[in-house]
Amino acid sequence: MDTDNNLVPDVCKTVESESTVDSFVKVKSKKSQKRKLEKDAVDMESEEPVACKRPQFPPISGDKLKGGSDEMRKVAVPPHRYTPLKENWLKIFTPIVENLQLQVRFNLKSRNVEIKTCKETQDIGSLTRAADFVKAFILGFQVEDALALIRLDELFLESFDVTDVKPLKGDHLSRAIGRIAGKGGKTKFTIENVTKTRIVLADTKIHILGSFQNIKMARTAICNLILGSPPSKVYGNIRAVASRTAERF
Repeated sequence: MDTDNNLVPDVCKTVESESTVDSFVKVKSKKSQKRKLEKDAVDMESEEPVACKRPQFPPISGDKLKGGSDEMRKVAVPPHRYTPLKENWLKIFTPIVENLQLQVRFNLKSRNVEIKTCKETQDIGSLTRAADFVKAFILGFQVEDALALIRLDELFLESFDVTDVKPLKGDHLSRAIGRIAGKGGKTKFTIENVTKTRIVLADTKIHILGSFQNIKMARTAICNLILGSPPSKVYGNIRAVASRTAERF
């Protein structure tokens, strides 16, 4: 009897082992996992963001903004501008030193105008203004016109080439420059007066000094002249645009 009793559990064990072997193991599908991840992401997004405190920073002094060391700007001077620079040096030197409290010198070895901050410099932006003022003079603007870059905030310099508008060569290029200048510079002066800008024609380079809106008007007029529009048509267009902008403001 004992032997029969011992056989029963052994048989049960073998049956259980066979059933486990035959049974399928359930594998999670990738789609269900992806859905679960998307659901978790939506739940995370729906959660209210935790209100964080706005950081409070104390105001930084001018000395710290400078970074402790003196900054410098260099403006390269081409050979054909040495003589005008020498003649007008006092006019350039005075506003930079007296009004902007900066140091300025002309380096004879590197042929650069070097502008540097010092202890007396109060405004950090004055270094950029001084560099723009010197650059405007080097490009060919009068000292009086370039001084506006120091006095006024919303003035900019823009330079572009005639060949950027239309790839011209030889006589065609010369005629395009002639159309921009006009007889005795009449066309150039008219565009300057109507758009309240200053224009310098240096070979194929064109430099415009003025406010953003005025530079845009002058550039459009010059581009039309390069593309072949007659000056009379260009005058009419810029006068119409100028009157519209005057009404707006």
